[in-house]
Amino acid sequence: MIRKQKLIIAILSVILIWLLVVIGSFFAGPDLTAENKTVLVLAADKYEQPNGGCDMAYIVRLEDGHLKGYDPFYPGGMTHPSQPAPGNLKGNMRMHDCLWNGVEDGMKYAKEIVEYHNGTHIDAVVVIYDEGLDNVIDSVRPLEVDGQVTNLSATDIIRENDNYAGYKGRENIHTGTMSRSDAVMVLVKALSKAAKDPSKKETMVKAALEEYKKGNIIMTPEGSFARLLATKGFESIV
Repeated sequence: MIRKQKLIIAILSVILIWLLVVIGSFFAGPDLTAENKTVLVLAADKYEQPNGGCDMAYIVRLEDGHLKGYDPFYPGGMTHPSQPAPGNLKGNMRMHDCLWNGVEDGMKYAKEIVEYHNGTHIDAVVVIYDEGLDNVIDSVRPLEVDGQVTNLSATDIIRENDNYAGYKGRENIHTGTMSRSDAVMVLVKALSKAAKDPSKKETMVKAALEEYKKGNIIMTPEGSFARLLATKGFESIV
């Protein structure tokens, strides 16, 4: 995948944690708010391969129903202990390819891979496709970023702030001084601020519900993670 697509995945993976706070109360599902739980979040590029390639993941930890934080990791060379690779691929299934033969089975395989390699029990799994979150973000542009109103895309907001000089067309975009993670958080905070506007929040909710209907946001047990985040909030990790 080219760098631009990787950048979008990185942006959307972080924003996912925030976005589900906004849309969470609209989904039914098991209540996870009363116990310690661990949730696996998979960020996938929808068109990279059949059913999407898992390019980034998070283990989200909950204590007594409160969101305590999340640990990002790249699937890299993580493989399933027994499931063979799909298609014409050789060896055991890599986590990157877990969705190949279907999302429902893929979420199960991803859970098994993480539990095998990390020794961490996973209580719920969420898949988010980049296309879905990109559409939700676009629904509320322009955004106010550090006091300035901008109609830049999510990708270009990050590029304005991070210090990577290798993007194609970089000469037309200010080169920032932040690390990639800090630049991503600038966008997350801008979206969080936008959500305080009732009309923008309603717009985002409608857009997110539409993406849910399209299958760009998928959860198992259905709705559990989003419902929990809607109850407890995002501010503890932003």
